[in-house]
Amino acid sequence: MIPVTRPVLPPLDEYTRLLEGIWDRAWLTNDGPLALRLEAELGEFLGARNVLFVANGTVALQIAIKAMALRGEVITTPFSYVATTASLVWEGCTPVFADVSPKFLTIDPAAVEAAITPRTTGILATHVYGIPCDVDALSAIARRHGLRVIYDAAHSFGATYRGLAQTAYGDVSTLSFHATKLFHTGEGGAIVTDDDALALRLRAIRSFGHDGPDNFSGLGINGKNSELHAAIGLTLLPRVPDLIDVRRRAASIYDQVVSAEELQRPELPAGTGWNWSYYPILLPAHMPVETVRDALTADGVNTRRYFNPPLNHLPYVTRVPMPVAEDAARRVLCLPLYSTLSTTEATFVAERLAAALAIGRRTTETTGEMGAWR
Repeated sequence: MIPVTRPVLPPLDEYTRLLEGIWDRAWLTNDGPLALRLEAELGEFLGARNVLFVANGTVALQIAIKAMALRGEVITTPFSYVATTASLVWEGCTPVFADVSPKFLTIDPAAVEAAITPRTTGILATHVYGIPCDVDALSAIARRHGLRVIYDAAHSFGATYRGLAQTAYGDVSTLSFHATKLFHTGEGGAIVTDDDALALRLRAIRSFGHDGPDNFSGLGINGKNSELHAAIGLTLLPRVPDLIDVRRRAASIYDQVVSAEELQRPELPAGTGWNWSYYPILLPAHMPVETVRDALTADGVNTRRYFNPPLNHLPYVTRVPMPVAEDAARRVLCLPLYSTLSTTEATFVAERLAAALAIGRRTTETTGEMGAWR
């Protein structure tokens, strides 16, 4: 089975050398030297003033929400991973969904503005698949209404927009360094901001509210990460350009089938430097996605329906219609794409995709079955 993703691991000898230093120091957590070094190197890579290494991408969102005192209603996207919405609910906010752009699948600024009420305190948007949001429009909306902006950039590591890392926009951006991501630390995440005062609050909240060894500036949690995880990140970070290049080459093989089959893909705004973090395709509305997915599985190709169900269908939110997000969730399928995927494997996936689409067409023609959200 070719998986939809596979973690890339650093050379064991490089990782072991860093482990030896950890063993010598017996310093495993609490702002150890490797964690601090990783934050500094990430700051250089991203062009950011402040990068906080945290336990995972979800706690990164939770800390950011807490640090900016978001409450009441926060406008967010229905098309993202569940953590985007769950973090808001966990922090006592009410997610208010704004539909996404049919071209880009990122949150639609016009829908955001229409959703603002006197209870709105912020916007939490996702650069879905590493496709940048309309940051200018969202920034203008936020200024007009006195709102804070968080970007969930979990898919965006190594991606740029207009020459800057996608984490350069908004008040805060958050990253996931989960093992399935392009760049990872096994488990981990980061909070990125150029606001120095906000960074101080974020650091205190990350460590139980500590403001010095014997003082607490306020409520906090344990969001720190370890030296063991930082060591993985330090060995992988220099390899990121090469890891992206492998994905790009594999994606170019998929592009040929997608073009020939006239499948829809989300577009990239002008000025986007993409990272090929995912390879999403949108099947024709009349073709049952389950049939295509099952045919690929039978041929040894694993795919995922990122992101299905749409977040406005979660059991702990108020369900409201989001036609564009619901249509995308109904039709989306993500193909295998990872940094060790070989050309031979990508070619095999492309061939089996063409065969699976033929099965999907025959199923539709003989049964009249339509794709259904489920």
